[in-house]
Amino acid sequence: MRRSYQTRKLERHSRKPAELLLVPMIDIFTVLVTFLLMTAVFSRTVILQLNLPASQTEFREPPPGLQLEVMVRKDLIQVADRNSGPLATLPNTPGGYNYDALTEYLKRVKAKFPEKTDASILLEADTPYDTLVQVMDRVRVFEVTQGLNVVQAELFPDISIGDAPATPAAAGGTPGPASAAAPTPAAAAPSTPLHAAAASANGAHP
Repeated sequence: MRRSYQTRKLERHSRKPAELLLVPMIDIFTVLVTFLLMTAVFSRTVILQLNLPASQTEFREPPPGLQLEVMVRKDLIQVADRNSGPLATLPNTPGGYNYDALTEYLKRVKAKFPEKTDASILLEADTPYDTLVQVMDRVRVFEVTQGLNVVQAELFPDISIGDAPATPAAAGGTPGPASAAAPTPAAAAPSTPLHAAAASANGAHP
């Protein structure tokens, strides 16, 4: 028999609201937190004390009125001021000349003398032509990364080439390291213009 409308209405009013069961939820969260703690990866910062070796090359700040010279010898590259003497001595590495150190020092020089564009490259006798080209490239420009592109920034593009002054040992004096040799005056070792040196290297006259 179908129940009357009043009966169904009374049954709806007599129903109790559903209760929220908190105990199962607490159990679930407890298991979840335990699982996350067991599987989490914790990173730990470790501080290491590095004892770096002392620098083998002492860099001097270039003086005012700089007349830049880059001397290429068999066992080192030396950056000097024509008036005051050597500024930085860069001994050869096991792989050859330390071109990277040359670039880094010339960048410091350029930062102090942004308007200066000229430099002299002085070579010892029997210096390979490839060495001259690489030194010229390092003196002229350096590479800078801008975003995804690598561009060249200017250092000292106006280059003259000449003969490096003899060391005291080569001149018959007291033997000593090449870095102790003072460059000869400009009149005794004139720099050759770049185009004349290039023409001479190709067997032509300037």
